[in-house]
Amino acid sequence: MTSSSPRVLIVEDEPVLAQGLAEALGFQGYECDIAPDGRDGLHKARRGHYDVMLLDIMLPHLSGFEVIEALRGEDNKTPTIILTAKGAEEDRVRGLELGADDYVTKPFAIAELVARVAAQVRRARMDRGDGETFEADGLHFDLGRLTATRGDEVIPLTPREGEILAHLHQKRGNVVTRDEFLLEVWEYPTANVQTRTVDNTLAALRRKIERDPAAPVIVETVRGKGYRWGGETT
Repeated sequence: MTSSSPRVLIVEDEPVLAQGLAEALGFQGYECDIAPDGRDGLHKARRGHYDVMLLDIMLPHLSGFEVIEALRGEDNKTPTIILTAKGAEEDRVRGLELGADDYVTKPFAIAELVARVAAQVRRARMDRGDGETFEADGLHFDLGRLTATRGDEVIPLTPREGEILAHLHQKRGNVVTRDEFLLEVWEYPTANVQTRTVDNTLAALRRKIERDPAAPVIVETVRGKGYRWGGETT
């Protein structure tokens, strides 16, 4: 992410839930505003620049459907995650048809919601071309442009590779487990998935950016645990 803190608008009429979400996201470095009803949510979304909006469906004054329909009709493209009741499949479908970017079903795990917020922020900033940039071991990474440059060589990155690098760099110094990657980058609803997808994707990424065997390792494998940022960042 860029150095500025991402901003989240929480449109939720349950005060305890709204405050809990704000505190959980605040702990992760997000700046949060709360709107207790649809009318206030629409007003705040129109006047403020937010990286993500969390939008409940059942709201006083204006429903979540009415809020997102009004915003998309004004070409407001704020990434939006709708909060729906368990079993309300028709709400999820309608919300996505109106222009929502993702949904989370109540009750939900805070970790999953935070992961989905982080994914929307990364994608939105990459789409705007203002993703993170940094130098590491002779490579210049521009995650907005999805490139890694070494001298005159430009190495294209896929959006998922960009998200992986952004996540590793953000968590540098810590091990990122396969389950964390599945939750925060692949957005699997549960970490209990038997898959080699993470390992295969990381192996392909390393072949692209670590071509010189004598060069330092940028993505370090931590046996039995996961992966860690190994590059010296400047």
